[in-house]
Amino acid sequence: MTDTGAGRPSMYPSLLYTDAKAAIRQLTEALGFTELSVYETEDGKVMHAELVQGNGAVMLGSRGRDGRFDAAMRDAGPAAVYVVVDDVDAHHRRAVEHGVEILTPPTDQEYGSRDYLARDAEGNIWSFGTYAPEIGA
Repeated sequence: MTDTGAGRPSMYPSLLYTDAKAAIRQLTEALGFTELSVYETEDGKVMHAELVQGNGAVMLGSRGRDGRFDAAMRDAGPAAVYVVVDDVDAHHRRAVEHGVEILTPPTDQEYGSRDYLARDAEGNIWSFGTYAPEIGA
């Protein structure tokens, strides 16, 4: 295992969007992410963005910029990302207020988590819950 230092996750889900600017708005305004960085091309497409939630982060960009990653993702399906949040019900209310498509409402699970499932504007699945696995050395 690689030690990346305090405060640095060692994995980052990476997603491409047809309208990355709209995705950033939805993820920040409706789903509580914070913009860490956004880099745009000269024509205004999102070349690379990093959004954070707690001690995790997601990287995203615009489809159609060419390049190896864009080509590899061209025929890929939507992704699914799990995010740990402290207050699932408040997080869910915020998402509903912003019109996010909710697939399952907040639910208590047998293994002790409380979570809900949502779909973003471009079909990616987001699960928000209290389950936070311990990852030890």
